[in-house]
Amino acid sequence: MTHMIKFTGYAFLMACLLSSFAMADDLFEKEVAKEQEAIKLLREVQRGGYDVVSTEELKQWIDNKKDMIIVDTMPYEASYVKNHVPGAKQFLFPIPDMMEWDKKETSGKSMDDYKALLGNDMDKVIVVYCGFVKCTRSHNGGMWAKKLGYKNVYRYPGGIYAWKGAKHDVDKIE
Repeated sequence: MTHMIKFTGYAFLMACLLSSFAMADDLFEKEVAKEQEAIKLLREVQRGGYDVVSTEELKQWIDNKKDMIIVDTMPYEASYVKNHVPGAKQFLFPIPDMMEWDKKETSGKSMDDYKALLGNDMDKVIVVYCGFVKCTRSHNGGMWAKKLGYKNVYRYPGGIYAWKGAKHDVDKIE
Protein backbone atom coordinates (compact mmCIF):
# COMPACT_ATOMS: atom_id res chain seq x y z
CA MET A 1 0.00 0.00 0.00
CA THR A 2 2.83 2.39 0.90
CA HIS A 3 4.53 1.68 -2.41
CA MET A 4 1.27 2.36 -4.24
CA ILE A 5 0.90 5.75 -2.50
CA LYS A 6 4.54 6.62 -3.26
CA PHE A 7 4.09 5.57 -6.91
CA THR A 8 0.86 7.60 -7.22
CA GLY A 9 2.56 10.58 -5.56
CA TYR A 10 5.55 10.34 -7.91
CA ALA A 11 3.27 9.94 -10.91
CA PHE A 12 1.31 13.03 -9.86
CA LEU A 13 4.54 15.00 -9.32
CA MET A 14 5.87 13.95 -12.73
CA ALA A 15 2.58 14.89 -14.41
CA CYS A 16 2.72 18.32 -12.74
CA LEU A 17 6.33 18.85 -13.79
CA LEU A 18 5.67 17.78 -17.36
CA SER A 19 2.60 20.02 -17.62
CA SER A 20 4.57 22.96 -16.21
CA PHE A 21 7.26 22.36 -18.83
CA ALA A 22 4.55 22.22 -21.50
CA MET A 23 3.07 25.44 -20.14
CA ALA A 24 6.52 27.02 -20.13
CA ASP A 25 7.00 26.00 -23.77
CA ASP A 26 3.56 27.40 -24.53
CA LEU A 27 4.50 30.68 -22.78
CA PHE A 28 7.68 30.88 -24.85
CA GLU A 29 5.72 30.21 -28.04
CA LYS A 30 3.16 32.86 -27.06
CA GLU A 31 5.99 35.34 -26.52
CA VAL A 32 7.33 34.65 -30.02
CA ALA A 33 3.84 35.34 -31.42
CA LYS A 34 3.59 38.58 -29.41
CA GLU A 35 7.00 39.65 -30.65
CA GLN A 36 6.01 38.95 -34.26
CA GLU A 37 2.84 41.04 -33.87
CA ALA A 38 4.73 43.88 -32.18
CA ILE A 39 7.35 44.01 -34.93
CA LYS A 40 4.66 43.82 -37.64
CA LEU A 41 2.88 46.78 -36.01
CA LEU A 42 6.12 48.74 -35.66
CA ARG A 43 7.01 48.19 -39.33
CA GLU A 44 3.52 49.32 -40.42
CA VAL A 45 3.85 52.46 -38.28
CA GLN A 46 7.27 53.19 -39.77
CA ARG A 47 5.98 52.62 -43.32
CA GLY A 48 2.86 54.70 -42.71
CA GLY A 49 4.64 57.61 -41.05
CA TYR A 50 1.93 58.05 -38.41
CA ASP A 51 2.05 57.68 -34.62
CA VAL A 52 0.07 55.45 -32.24
CA VAL A 53 -2.31 56.17 -29.39
CA SER A 54 -3.30 53.78 -26.59
CA THR A 55 -6.80 53.01 -25.37
CA GLU A 56 -6.42 55.10 -22.23
CA GLU A 57 -4.84 58.02 -24.11
CA LEU A 58 -7.71 58.04 -26.62
CA LYS A 59 -10.25 57.85 -23.78
CA GLN A 60 -8.59 60.88 -22.13
CA TRP A 61 -8.63 62.77 -25.43
CA ILE A 62 -12.34 62.08 -25.82
CA ASP A 63 -13.09 62.99 -22.19
CA ASN A 64 -11.09 66.22 -22.57
CA LYS A 65 -12.95 66.99 -25.83
CA LYS A 66 -9.75 67.16 -27.87
CA ASP A 67 -10.40 68.57 -31.33
CA MET A 68 -9.92 65.52 -33.53
CA ILE A 69 -11.47 63.30 -36.15
CA ILE A 70 -11.83 59.61 -35.24
CA VAL A 71 -12.18 57.26 -38.20
CA ASP A 72 -13.50 53.71 -37.91
CA THR A 73 -12.15 51.80 -40.93
CA MET A 74 -14.33 48.71 -40.47
CA PRO A 75 -17.27 47.70 -42.70
CA TYR A 76 -20.36 49.83 -42.06
CA GLU A 77 -23.08 47.17 -41.66
CA ALA A 78 -20.96 44.35 -40.24
CA SER A 79 -19.22 46.45 -37.60
CA TYR A 80 -19.69 50.23 -37.37
CA VAL A 81 -23.48 50.08 -37.00
CA LYS A 82 -23.17 47.58 -34.13
CA ASN A 83 -20.51 49.43 -32.14
CA HIS A 84 -17.87 52.09 -32.59
CA VAL A 85 -15.78 54.46 -30.50
CA PRO A 86 -17.97 57.43 -29.50
CA GLY A 87 -17.83 60.18 -32.10
CA ALA A 88 -16.12 58.06 -34.75
CA LYS A 89 -16.98 58.46 -38.43
CA GLN A 90 -16.87 55.45 -40.72
CA PHE A 91 -14.70 55.09 -43.83
CA LEU A 92 -13.91 51.60 -45.11
CA PHE A 93 -10.35 50.58 -45.89
CA PRO A 94 -9.15 47.11 -46.94
CA ILE A 95 -6.98 44.78 -44.89
CA PRO A 96 -4.11 44.34 -47.42
CA ASP A 97 -1.85 47.32 -48.07
CA MET A 98 -3.58 49.72 -50.45
CA MET A 99 -0.63 51.41 -52.14
CA GLU A 100 -2.78 52.96 -54.88
CA TRP A 101 -6.27 54.32 -54.22
CA ASP A 102 -8.82 51.68 -55.18
CA LYS A 103 -12.52 52.62 -55.01
CA LYS A 104 -13.45 48.94 -55.07
CA GLU A 105 -11.74 48.61 -51.68
CA THR A 106 -13.32 51.73 -50.13
CA SER A 107 -17.02 51.10 -50.86
CA GLY A 108 -16.80 53.21 -54.00
CA LYS A 109 -15.46 56.25 -52.17
CA SER A 110 -12.69 58.41 -53.61
CA MET A 111 -9.62 60.07 -52.15
CA ASP A 112 -11.58 63.34 -52.26
CA ASP A 113 -14.32 61.70 -50.16
CA TYR A 114 -11.70 60.78 -47.55
CA LYS A 115 -10.30 64.33 -47.60
CA ALA A 116 -13.81 65.72 -47.16
CA LEU A 117 -14.31 63.49 -44.11
CA LEU A 118 -10.96 64.55 -42.60
CA GLY A 119 -11.48 68.25 -43.34
CA ASN A 120 -9.21 71.06 -44.50
CA ASP A 121 -7.17 71.52 -41.30
CA MET A 122 -3.97 69.61 -42.04
CA ASP A 123 -2.85 70.05 -38.40
CA LYS A 124 -5.98 68.52 -36.88
CA VAL A 125 -5.49 65.28 -34.94
CA ILE A 126 -6.70 62.29 -36.95
CA VAL A 127 -7.17 58.94 -35.17
CA VAL A 128 -7.85 55.81 -37.24
CA TYR A 129 -8.74 52.40 -35.91
CA CYS A 130 -10.15 49.05 -36.92
CA GLY A 131 -10.96 45.89 -35.00
CA PHE A 132 -7.80 44.81 -33.20
CA VAL A 133 -4.00 44.96 -33.35
CA LYS A 134 -3.58 42.43 -36.18
CA CYS A 135 -6.17 44.20 -38.35
CA THR A 136 -4.47 46.51 -40.85
CA ARG A 137 -7.42 48.54 -42.12
CA SER A 138 -6.29 51.29 -39.71
CA HIS A 139 -2.81 51.17 -41.22
CA ASN A 140 -4.30 52.01 -44.62
CA GLY A 141 -6.44 54.78 -43.14
CA GLY A 142 -3.45 56.30 -41.35
CA MET A 143 -1.10 55.91 -44.30
CA TRP A 144 -3.57 57.61 -46.66
CA ALA A 145 -4.18 60.47 -44.23
CA LYS A 146 -0.39 61.04 -44.18
CA LYS A 147 -0.20 60.76 -47.99
CA LEU A 148 -2.92 63.42 -48.22
CA GLY A 149 -0.78 65.77 -46.11
CA TYR A 150 -2.28 65.50 -42.63
CA LYS A 151 0.43 66.00 -40.04
CA ASN A 152 -1.02 64.67 -36.75
CA VAL A 153 -2.16 61.17 -37.65
CA TYR A 154 -2.49 58.45 -35.03
CA ARG A 155 -3.37 54.81 -35.34
CA TYR A 156 -5.28 53.29 -32.46
CA PRO A 157 -4.06 49.70 -32.87
CA GLY A 158 -6.17 48.09 -30.14
CA GLY A 159 -9.28 49.12 -32.01
CA ILE A 160 -12.84 48.39 -30.98
CA TYR A 161 -11.81 45.14 -29.23
CA ALA A 162 -9.44 46.98 -26.86
CA TRP A 163 -12.00 49.76 -26.39
CA LYS A 164 -14.66 47.26 -25.35
CA GLY A 165 -12.09 45.25 -23.37
CA ALA A 166 -11.37 48.37 -21.31
CA LYS A 167 -15.13 48.55 -20.62
CA HIS A 168 -15.55 51.93 -22.32
CA ASP A 169 -18.95 52.91 -23.73
CA VAL A 170 -19.56 52.43 -27.44
CA ASP A 171 -21.91 54.18 -29.82
CA LYS A 172 -24.34 52.28 -32.06
CA ILE A 173 -26.62 53.19 -34.90
CA GLU A 174 -30.19 52.06 -34.28
